[in-house]
Amino acid sequence: MKYEIIDRKKLERNIPVLSVFSFFWLSMVILPVIVPFFASKGLSLTQVYYLQAIFAAVVVVSEIPSGYIADVLGRKNALVAGSLFHGVGFTLLYFADDFVGLVFFEVCLGIGLSLLSGADLSLLYDSQTALEHSPAEKTRGIANMRFAKSIGEGSAALLGGFLIAFSFDVTVIVNGILGWIPLVLSLFLVEPPFQKMKSNQHLENMKEIMNHLYFRDALLRQICLNITFFGLATFYVVWMLQPYWQDQNIPLTAFGMLWAAFSFLVGVSSKFSMQAEKKFGTKNILIVMGVLPIVGYFGMSVTTGVLGVVLCAGFFISRGINQVILTDALNSRVPSSFRATANSITSFMFRGIYIVTGPLVGWLIEKQGMQTTLGLLGLSVIALLFLSLLPLLRAIDRVKVQEVKCFAE
Repeated sequence: MKYEIIDRKKLERNIPVLSVFSFFWLSMVILPVIVPFFASKGLSLTQVYYLQAIFAAVVVVSEIPSGYIADVLGRKNALVAGSLFHGVGFTLLYFADDFVGLVFFEVCLGIGLSLLSGADLSLLYDSQTALEHSPAEKTRGIANMRFAKSIGEGSAALLGGFLIAFSFDVTVIVNGILGWIPLVLSLFLVEPPFQKMKSNQHLENMKEIMNHLYFRDALLRQICLNITFFGLATFYVVWMLQPYWQDQNIPLTAFGMLWAAFSFLVGVSSKFSMQAEKKFGTKNILIVMGVLPIVGYFGMSVTTGVLGVVLCAGFFISRGINQVILTDALNSRVPSSFRATANSITSFMFRGIYIVTGPLVGWLIEKQGMQTTLGLLGLSVIALLFLSLLPLLRAIDRVKVQEVKCFAE
């Protein structure tokens, strides 16, 4: 399909706009100190995990419908609506003084994230398809967008570390202002051409999507499962890092620099994961993705001080690999007609499991202590290596054998 010059220019504009959009979406200056901020509102660590479980529940309820809406009504519309909720959520944060007020904040953010989830990647991928980009260019586009998100999060962390020296209120106000920028940027996007699903056959559409993702293709099924499970493997620690840093007597003003460093590390890992895959092979880079969280959990469990903080890096390198290698593997294997829904389903699975396991982790920390919980999480990731990653590696081998046979014939 060919596009006129003016259409191509608009589609080409989508790519840098999405990167800037991604940068500001994760420019959350309150994030590096959000656990101490919640504590200042009277929340215990268990309540923090309950709060995140509520956030996950909101995302679960709205995740697949929002991805489906993006596939039926358009990805730009989903991003505009999601940006609106994003801005409202961070505005409400300033007025939240207790657990209930923070629930409203999390609900708005959850709806906003669910509308974004899948729509941004799909809009990027479909824009590149319309521009006839090569597979390598598409992977690079995903890596660049992930890189922009990480740089945005890291830059905001540095700003947050500076602002927290004044007060939580100043930090939240600046966060609220930045929270509206994605809405402005979303208005400059254009809808790329893609094949829409039939709007009057919802049940049939969902059956087709689920069959395609989890039943017809063993490799695609394993890709979806590993996106979910190893996403969780690097997510539980997010809410443990700040209490862990406090236990190491790290000053609150240094949290921003640490969070920025780890955010930049996700960006670097995302940026260079494609080159690493070409040099070392897909299987080897996926093994690294699976092993690094184990190193992180056990490292934090048995060490203290600077070494324990440094070993946290493994989680963020693993996350960068997951967000590019596995995400590209998924998006390259699903039709554009339900690409946003497919991305939303993996996020739905992630959040659905977290609803149950997240509060359990918080309870374990309070009852058994940080070190014991870290060790148990490390053992859980070891189990994932055998139950989830190994089947994926075997599926990759089977596909390679089939490709060789087809070539020989």
